[in-house]
Amino acid sequence: MKYDLIVVGSGPGGYVAAIRASQLGLKTAIVEKESLGGICLNWGCIPTKALLKSAQVFNYLKHADDFGIKVSKSTADFKAVVKRSREVANGMSGGVEFLMKKNKIDVIKGFGKLISNKEVEVTDDKSKKQIYQASHIILALGARSRVLDSLPQDGKQIIGYREAMTLPSLPKSMLVVGSGAIGSEFAYFYQSMGTQVTLVEYQPSIVPVEDADVSKQLERSFKKMGIKVMTSSSVTGVEVKGKKCISTINTKSGEEKIEADIVLSAVGVVSNIEGVGLEDVGVVTDKGKIVVDKHYKTNIPGVYAIGDCVAGQALAHVASAEGIICVESIAGHQPEALDYNNIPGCTYCSPEIASVGYTEKAAKEAGYEIKVGKFPFSASGKASAAGHKEGFVKLIFDAKYGELLGGHMIGYNVTEMIAEIVVARKLETTGHEMIKAVHPHPTMSEAVMEAAAAAYDEVIHL
Repeated sequence: MKYDLIVVGSGPGGYVAAIRASQLGLKTAIVEKESLGGICLNWGCIPTKALLKSAQVFNYLKHADDFGIKVSKSTADFKAVVKRSREVANGMSGGVEFLMKKNKIDVIKGFGKLISNKEVEVTDDKSKKQIYQASHIILALGARSRVLDSLPQDGKQIIGYREAMTLPSLPKSMLVVGSGAIGSEFAYFYQSMGTQVTLVEYQPSIVPVEDADVSKQLERSFKKMGIKVMTSSSVTGVEVKGKKCISTINTKSGEEKIEADIVLSAVGVVSNIEGVGLEDVGVVTDKGKIVVDKHYKTNIPGVYAIGDCVAGQALAHVASAEGIICVESIAGHQPEALDYNNIPGCTYCSPEIASVGYTEKAAKEAGYEIKVGKFPFSASGKASAAGHKEGFVKLIFDAKYGELLGGHMIGYNVTEMIAEIVVARKLETTGHEMIKAVHPHPTMSEAVMEAAAAAYDEVIHL
C-alpha cells in the first residue's frame, strides 16, 4: 500500500502532522500501537489535568468557609476521581479517531518499524507483519518515563507517571523523586487528596528550570500545604519491605531514611528510539535523540522526526508545531523555523506556573543589561476577590531597546495568561507598548501591564 506520507506515532505531534498533511492534499496514514492521541491524551497532559481539577475542587470545598459558604465535611472518592480522569482521556482519544476519519487518514494499528527510507513494517497485536510504502515518513515516537538504577520501577510500589494516574487506592504516604512539571503536579494532587507527600529534588531548588523567584514561591506554597520539600538531595536506593518502601536519601546534612507507601519516580523522560529500525536504515542519533534540521529532516532522504524523539522541549505544543512545520516543508511551502526560545512552559499544580523566554539569570548570563518588573497578586483586586493572592507576574526587558526577554508567572490561572507574553515576544513588543495596552479591570491579566510598568518605575498599584 502506497502513501504520500506515513506518520509513525499518533501523539500531539503525529496526529497534528497527519491532519495538516491531509489538508495539504497528501494521501496519509498514521501508525499507532496503542490508543490514538499518544501519551499526552491518554497518559499525560489531559488525564493529569482532570486529576488536578478534582484536587482543586476538593481544596475549594475544604476552604469553603473562606468564601462564606458552609459545607458539611467533604470526602474524596479516590476511585471516582481516577475513573473521571480515564473517561476524560478516553473521550479525547475518541475525538482524535473522529478527526482521522474526517480528514480521510488511514489508521494502521500496530508497532511501526522503519525498514527503508520508503517503507514501514507494522506488526499488529497478533504478530502479523505488513509493509506499507510512502514517499515520506515522519517518526513521532514520543517518550517514556526515565528509569534510574537507584529507582528500578516495579509498577506497584515504585512507579512512574502512568501508574500514578491509576493507583487502586489512595496511599497514606508518597515519596516523589523529581520536582519538574510531572513531579510537582503529582505532589500537589496527592497531598490535596490526603496523602502525606515528600518531594525530593537533586537541584538546589524545585522546578529548577524556572526563574529563581518562581521556584522560591512554589516551595513556600508547597510547604504551606504540608508537603515536605527536600532540595539538594538524591535518592541512592529504595528497599521494599512488605507494604512499605524505605528510601535512602543523601542530603546536605547527611544520609536520611524515609518510609513511604509509594515511591514515584518523576526524573524526566527518555525517547522511544529503540527497535524502530533507525540503525538498520542509518538514521543518525545523538544523546538519545534523532538528529534533524530546522524542517525536521534526518540525514536519510524522505525520513523526518518530530516531538520528544528530537532535541528541544518535550512538550505537546512543541511536537504539534514541529509536525506542522515538517509537513508544510514536505508539501513545498517555506515555513518559518520554530523559535525554541519562545516556547511557553506550564505546570498545573496550585499555584500554577507559566513561563517563556529568558529567566533573569539567563538574561544576565547572555550579556543583556536588563530591567525587571514584578507585580504580586496580593495587590490585585481580582486575585483578592477570587481568594488567590499567592504569586506574581515577573517580566524581564532589555534595558537598551525595551525588548521583552522573558515572562514568568506563578499564581491562579496563569497558564491561561502566558499566551499574551508569547504573542508579545513574537511581535517584538516593547515594555512601553505593553504599559500603554489597556488591560481590563478587574482581571488577573492586569498584573502583566502592572509588571511592565514596574520595570519602568510607572507602576500604579504598588
